[in-house]
Amino acid sequence: MVHTQTLPDWSRAHGAPLFAAQLRYRPEDFQVTEELGWDLSDDGEHDYLFIEKIGANTQWVAKQLAQYAQVPIKDIGFAGLKDRHAITRQWISVPRWNSPDWSGCNVEGVEIHRLERHRRKLKRGAHRGNSFTIKLRSLSTVEMEPIDQRIAKLTNQGVPNYFGEQRFGRNGGNLGLAESWAQGRRLPRDKRSLAISTIRSFTFNNTLSLRVTQTSWNQLQIGDKANLEGSGSVFDFSDIDTSLVNRCQAADIHPSISLVGDGSQFEPTHWQEALEKARVQEGQRSLRLLVKNLSIQMERKDLVLKFTLQRGAYATAVLRELCTW
Repeated sequence: MVHTQTLPDWSRAHGAPLFAAQLRYRPEDFQVTEELGWDLSDDGEHDYLFIEKIGANTQWVAKQLAQYAQVPIKDIGFAGLKDRHAITRQWISVPRWNSPDWSGCNVEGVEIHRLERHRRKLKRGAHRGNSFTIKLRSLSTVEMEPIDQRIAKLTNQGVPNYFGEQRFGRNGGNLGLAESWAQGRRLPRDKRSLAISTIRSFTFNNTLSLRVTQTSWNQLQIGDKANLEGSGSVFDFSDIDTSLVNRCQAADIHPSISLVGDGSQFEPTHWQEALEKARVQEGQRSLRLLVKNLSIQMERKDLVLKFTLQRGAYATAVLRELCTW
């Protein structure tokens, strides 16, 4: 039986944490900026709002914008959910059927920084990635040389692509929801989706942790798929030849494993049976995550990290290879 509260301390690839820090002491300590990675058409029936929000979750903001524009909430588009306890900047699309005057929109904790237009609604996962600026406060006494060496490793080798602890809810509480759903409890659609994603994330992290322990998280194995860097594309292979080994070492491709679903074989079996009954299709996720534009700077006793990650990746996967909090 899976413990429904305590998350495992999944294996680290680059050694023990170097120091302890305070994370998210203030919202401005954790800043996220969404990068679309493609151009807007500058015409069409959708307003694209580049917003900055603080103390508000993305779905709540979307609801407020839908009410202001007098459109159904289902027609509001955003590429990804962003943290509430942070300063986050992201695009949200709103149909302009009623020609809303955005200069009069007043949503608590939200500022509209840019207004553009585009022909289509913004879809989930349509962005290229996110850039982060994170301040780690109240550092224990540390030496910069080991930190600089660890930063170099993260830059050159990447990190295990774990789902962050926020995926599992406060104190791992989403695991209890997943367990009750797997045992037959009927849930509203949004809670059901949360239970399913929790199961898939938890089993992925467990398998990735094993591969880290085996030092194979960054190496192709028979049974994996190969993930093309910077994309969701994967391909099968039947033999690991020199070309594949070289491409993996160069981080052109990464080992990828299944996000469990119908047809997967894993423990606990009642989780497996629940996914099969719900006809959840298998997905894929890379085991390795590259950390781009990584820099570090001391501000008095605080440490400021800046880096960029592809969509679907978690900043905490980077931080846990450096410190505890």
